[in-house]
Amino acid sequence: MTQNVEVVPMRVLRQRAVDALTRAGVVDPEVDAELLIGHVAGLRRGELQARIVMEATIPSADAAAVDALVRRRASREPLQHITGRAPFRSLELAVGPGVFVPRPETEQVAQIAIDALRAMADPAPIGVDLGTGSGAIALALASEVPHARVFAVENSPEAFVWTTRNFRKVGTGNATLVFADLADALHELDGSVSVVISNPPYIPLGATPRDPEVRLFDPEHALYGGEDGLDVVRLVSRTALRLLRAGGTLVIEHGELQAAKIAALLTADGWRALSGHRDLTSRDRATSALR
Repeated sequence: MTQNVEVVPMRVLRQRAVDALTRAGVVDPEVDAELLIGHVAGLRRGELQARIVMEATIPSADAAAVDALVRRRASREPLQHITGRAPFRSLELAVGPGVFVPRPETEQVAQIAIDALRAMADPAPIGVDLGTGSGAIALALASEVPHARVFAVENSPEAFVWTTRNFRKVGTGNATLVFADLADALHELDGSVSVVISNPPYIPLGATPRDPEVRLFDPEHALYGGEDGLDVVRLVSRTALRLLRAGGTLVIEHGELQAAKIAALLTADGWRALSGHRDLTSRDRATSALR
């Protein structure tokens, strides 16, 4: 005897999720609603959209699971923490509490380092990611510049758990993960590195991040960079000067209002050929320089 299973139309479930996320102030409620439903249903977003058009249904137990995830997202818990996954360029990374969630704007910053690595005449140029967090930048460099050797440095035990997981998952043979303080890392590479990139903590201690997802859930060690926000930037500058060979490239991601201060800092340290880089919304989000 067949037992009837209660179902909910996917269209109704999607609208219910969108309404809840909209009331909570989530920036892209439609996208997040579809990703959460797809996460429970095991569907890609396009597949889910096709099912909705076809008036498909979902078991009520799965709909209840979606509702529970939507409540978490409405509390502004990051979508990536809920699904355990964060897309970054061609990669899908594991993330969760204790590690900074990679952002789309950092994909553009990574491109600067990728282009610099590709432009090097060396048969096996070396790239270094200082403060790698989830490993997003380092693994993007390693996978997109396969002839390069890439080293990733992280000093947070909580983040390192996630970095290790992602290095195992992505499995690029040309990437090496190192647990070390930034100031003391990779002395064996001094003077031989082609590109150093970093997305350091750069928020001043007295500032409050706008987004609740950042303010409430991202780890403080990945956010705050001292009184003026530049303590770790100074450390990155000094370490990169030690690591890079003559003509090597430094790339630093930073806040949109910090470009002038970082340019002055790097100039005082002896960097040359400084260049500012804007994101897709024309905000100053990165600075590059030559050794």
